[in-house]
Amino acid sequence: MLKKTILLYVLLSLSYNIFSQSATTLRELPLKEVKSYPALNILKDDLLNKELLAEISKNTLWKAMIQNKKLSIGIVDLNNLNNIKYAGINDNHMMYAASLPKIAILLAAMDAIENGELIETPEITKDLYLMISKSNNQASTRMIDRLGYLKIESVLRQEQHKFYDESTGGGLWVGKRYAAGGKRHPEPMKGLSHAATTQQVCSFYYQLVLGNLISPERSKQMLSIMKDPSLHHKFVNTLEKIAPNATLYRKSGSWKNFHADSILVWGPKRKYIAVALIDDFYGEQIIRDLINPIERVLKKKKQL
Repeated sequence: MLKKTILLYVLLSLSYNIFSQSATTLRELPLKEVKSYPALNILKDDLLNKELLAEISKNTLWKAMIQNKKLSIGIVDLNNLNNIKYAGINDNHMMYAASLPKIAILLAAMDAIENGELIETPEITKDLYLMISKSNNQASTRMIDRLGYLKIESVLRQEQHKFYDESTGGGLWVGKRYAAGGKRHPEPMKGLSHAATTQQVCSFYYQLVLGNLISPERSKQMLSIMKDPSLHHKFVNTLEKIAPNATLYRKSGSWKNFHADSILVWGPKRKYIAVALIDDFYGEQIIRDLINPIERVLKKKKQL
């Protein structure tokens, strides 16, 4: 009886320790108790940037794409929340981003709901899920029509975030319905309909992690919509193999030779944001392959 009691005590202790370690490692998102983190561009780390460029440049094709501004990458190392680091390659070079900027529609919708400009009906909730998780163009177009281009632009230009800012190369933009017809509202720098820079997309995820997009409650709602994506290509394809226990929050996009992906990886062994924009026919496969060098760079930083 004594042996059984001791064994039960040991098992309970181990379970408690494992649970405690897991709870410590995987803090609940958003990190709404955190208010003092600086803007992402201030966190740009020269050493991390140098290591990222060196790792990516080992592939001669990718090196040429970087030089020709056909490849843009941004990463945010969240493994140590007291020492967050950001790195980017061509990160202020704005490119056509297909469906990735649907995160801007999501943000504008949440802002409109928060301010009483849009009623949060079951139809809208369903459309937001379809738009992000399944990248459904019809749902996205319905949301654009409900909001209007000027509302989306005003939210992206808000002073506290500046997700679109001419002084930093532009950024996130939605200026066309995801449908054949309708007026365009292109961004003013390059005339793109659906645009992004990797820095501004990284900043979107970074602020989302902190609970700074509209409110902690709305940030949490957006995270829940972006969680566990239904499409399993690009970054997700690789991460599901190498990090099956990580939670993924994601939005991607592809059109012709333009391929984009953005992801927040939140797991017991890795926490980071990764964004890639590519102008290449084989961009989907390249984005799959980019995860491994990104992981190597972040693992190296974690060990220092």
